[in-house]
Amino acid sequence: MAELRTLVLMRHGKSGYPEGTPDHDRPLAERGRREAALAGRWIAENVGNIDAVICSTATRTRETLIATGIDAPVRFEQRIYGGSPEEIIEEATLTEAAISTLLIVGHAPGIPWTALELATENRSSTIDAITMKFPTSAIAVLTTTASWAELRPGMGSLTQFHVPR
Repeated sequence: MAELRTLVLMRHGKSGYPEGTPDHDRPLAERGRREAALAGRWIAENVGNIDAVICSTATRTRETLIATGIDAPVRFEQRIYGGSPEEIIEEATLTEAAISTLLIVGHAPGIPWTALELATENRSSTIDAITMKFPTSAIAVLTTTASWAELRPGMGSLTQFHVPR
C-alpha cells in the first residue's frame, strides 16, 4: 500500500499596513500573531508533527511561521509570494521523499487555489467553505498517496479546513 502524505496549506496571519512599507515587507498585526499561534496549536492537535516547511519570503509569512511555534526545517521560497497553484505545487514536488507531512505558508489567492487544484472532490462542504472565503491564518489539510515528486492537480483529498479564531 502506498504511503499517505499530508500537505498543510496555510495563509499568513492578519498583517499590518505601516505607511510606506512595501507589500513584501508588511509585518503581522497583533491579531495575526494571536491567530497564527492558535493555528499552530490546532495543527499540533489535529495534524501532528510537521516534518518540513516551505514558506514565502514575505515578512508576514515568516512571522506567521514563528508565531505557530512549529519547529521543522524550513525552505524559504520567493515563488510562494504571489505564486500560482502551479508554482506552489511545483515547489512541493521538490520535497524530499522521506517527508511525510509538509506545511506551506503563503498568501491568497495562491494558497486557497492550490487547495482547490489539488482536491479530487468537486463538491463538498469543505470545498464550498474554501471557495467562499479563505481568511488569514486559515488552514487546508490534504492527503495524498502520490509521492511529492509525482504530485499533480486532482491528486489530493481535502480532509480538513480550519479558521483559527
